[in-house]
Amino acid sequence: MQDTSRYAVGLDIGTSRVRVVVGHFDEQTGVPTIVGVASEPNTGMRKGTVVNLVNTAQAIDKALEAAERMSGHQIASATVSVNGAHIVGLASKGVIAVGSAGHEINGDDIARVEEAATVVQLPANREIVEVTPRSYQLDGQENIKDPLGMTGVRLEVDAYVITALAPHVKNLEKACEMTETRVSNIMLAGLGSSRAVLGDQQMENGVLLVDIGNSTTNVVVFDEGDLIHVAVLPVGGNNITNDLAIGLKVDLDVAEKVKLEHAVAHSDFRRGKEEKVQVVVDGAKHEFETAIIDMIVDARLEEMFEQITAELKKVGRVQKLPGGVVLVGGGAELKGIADYAKQALSLSARVGKASGLGGVGEEVSNPSYAAAVGLMLSDLTSNSNANQSMNDKHNNKGNSFFQSLSSKITGVIGKVRS
Repeated sequence: MQDTSRYAVGLDIGTSRVRVVVGHFDEQTGVPTIVGVASEPNTGMRKGTVVNLVNTAQAIDKALEAAERMSGHQIASATVSVNGAHIVGLASKGVIAVGSAGHEINGDDIARVEEAATVVQLPANREIVEVTPRSYQLDGQENIKDPLGMTGVRLEVDAYVITALAPHVKNLEKACEMTETRVSNIMLAGLGSSRAVLGDQQMENGVLLVDIGNSTTNVVVFDEGDLIHVAVLPVGGNNITNDLAIGLKVDLDVAEKVKLEHAVAHSDFRRGKEEKVQVVVDGAKHEFETAIIDMIVDARLEEMFEQITAELKKVGRVQKLPGGVVLVGGGAELKGIADYAKQALSLSARVGKASGLGGVGEEVSNPSYAAAVGLMLSDLTSNSNANQSMNDKHNNKGNSFFQSLSSKITGVIGKVRS
């Protein structure tokens, strides 16, 4: 078995598929290197939450086994995604006294004030899975990105707290525990995708990430380098398949093939402006009018992007994100989706994909792998920081939101089944 401390694992437990990415930091090239990739169907979840523990565990086990064969690395732990409409984000503040006049802020002070931000009133069945500092205030001086080394006596932090229903989180932990995999960290799937495809400058300018999954859509908004809003919508690519099955009066497998082969989000992507298309399923030919397909797809996308706009309204960012919108997830493979988003949101739009990776990085360039790659990169950072002191972690913090993930507080730790 290879040195486990050198390898990081991202485990994206999606509604329709479980994806695993294994990587490590290549000291020679200086870039993260992908050494293992796997994807397996998952029938144990609905809209991002576990509904069948055994089926979910079996899907995780198969994906991990395939990733182990490819990488030659035995997987004992992973950073895991959490998803579902039960995810709720809220702003929180933490305040501490750091000492007498002349005291220099150190890593312990920053950790304490961030922990103070977690003291929020929550229902008994809800827990915090992510705390991300947005800015600090020291003796009245506001908008400090990193107070390390500064002098003061009263330190405050403005943080964004992501919470989830505890039973859903525990079920994820149990599914991983059944495969004897320790959950080293839990991260919202949309934040994982953001880690993989967004740059610091985009987050500084203001950007929207939309991760369109099978039955959920993650909405993540950044501005001035800070995370300002997250939401998980209970709609995804599978809703288009269901609408096509109803509208075209066909079985779901036929509707799925129609979506994959002939559905477009923007009419300009209709090849040759054909009026009818065919699919063959189990030897039977099915013919449909493209106008009907386009009408069905457009209706579902219109509903989806109306909900996304509603989320932007909550934080006053409608048409106010210079960084535009970046689309990832399996739904981002729909032809013309970027053009549709550009028109619907009045923002620049593109389909995001992970880049700058070594090894078999081309295998994860598909937008559906964005979350798994981001989870792996976060796991890589966590593994590296595990060998540093708290001061070292904050010395290396920088201004990037994702660099600060190394110091976030999470109470979600899985257990390896004995």
